[in-house]
Amino acid sequence: MPILTISRQMGSLGDEIAQEMARRLGWDLLDHSQLIQRFFSEGVSEQERQSLSESARYFLNSAPDGQTYIDRLERGLNRLAEEKPLILLGFGSQVIFSENDDAVHVRITAPSDIRLERVRQQFNATEDTASQILDQADRRHRRFVSTLFGMDCADESLYHLILNTGFLSVTEAAESITALLNIRKIMQEQPEKIEKPVPSPNGKIHFKNKSEAEFARILDMHQIEWKYEPRTFPVEWDAEGNVTLAFSPDFYLVQFDTYLELTTMNQRYVTEKNKKLRRVRELYPGTHIKIVYKKDFQSLVERFSHMGSSSQ
Repeated sequence: MPILTISRQMGSLGDEIAQEMARRLGWDLLDHSQLIQRFFSEGVSEQERQSLSESARYFLNSAPDGQTYIDRLERGLNRLAEEKPLILLGFGSQVIFSENDDAVHVRITAPSDIRLERVRQQFNATEDTASQILDQADRRHRRFVSTLFGMDCADESLYHLILNTGFLSVTEAAESITALLNIRKIMQEQPEKIEKPVPSPNGKIHFKNKSEAEFARILDMHQIEWKYEPRTFPVEWDAEGNVTLAFSPDFYLVQFDTYLELTTMNQRYVTEKNKKLRRVRELYPGTHIKIVYKKDFQSLVERFSHMGSSSQ
C-alpha cells in the first residue's frame, strides 16, 4: 500500500499540509499522539503512555510483552501499512519506511524568520517567547529521530521532496506532493515507461539500454579494453557560466584513445549528437570521437580488433 511520510519543522505549515493531503487522498493521517493511542492502548499503563508521549528515550525500554516500545511501534506500523494507505506525520516514519518502495518521504521547511512570526501569532507570544518555543521544538524533533534511529531528521538524503513554505502556500505544497504521488503511481502501473538499467556482461556496470550492453559484450569478445561513460564534455554555457549542454560518449576504447557514441537510426537524435560531436571537436582539439550506428557495431569492433593485434 502507498505511504506518505511528512517530516516538518514547527511553523512550516507541515501539519496543515498533512491535513490537506489526508482530505485530498482520503487516507488515514496518524501523528505521534494517535500512534501511541493506537498501538499502546492495551497492556500499557497511563503512566507509560505519558512517558512515551514525552520522552524519545522511553521508546527504548521494554514493554510488558518483552519487546521494546519502538519495536512494537514499527511492527504495528508495518502491519497497518499492508492494510491501507497511510499519511504518517513525524516520529521518524521516514526512517522506519526508508526501504519501502511504496513510501514517499517529504520534508516541510521554512526560513527561520517566517517560522518565528507564525509561531508568535499562533501563541500570541512575544518574539523572545516564540523563539524559545521554536528552539525547543527543533531540538525535540531532532532528538527523537537521533535517539531512536541514529539519524538527523534534517538529512536531505532521507527525502524524495523538500518543500519550502516560505515560498509555497499549503495548496501549492499539496499540489506538488500530489503530482509526485501521481507520477510514481503511473510508473508502478506502467513499468515499461521506466528506463531500467541493463547489467553489463560482467555484472558490474549498468547500461541505459540493451544496445550498449550488446556492444560491450562484442568488445569483450574481441578483448578490447573499454570504459563506460568515463567523461562528460561541456559544450555550451549560459551567460552566468552554467553548463547548458554536454556530451557524454558511451564508450572509451583505452588502447585507441577513442570515444564512441552509439545511436539509433532516429534522425532527430542523430542530428543532435552530430551537433554535440562538432562542438567537442572545436572545444577539445585532439579528442577522437566517433558516432556508431547499430548496423556498424560488428564491423567497427572487428576493425579495432585487427588494429590491436597488428600493433602487438
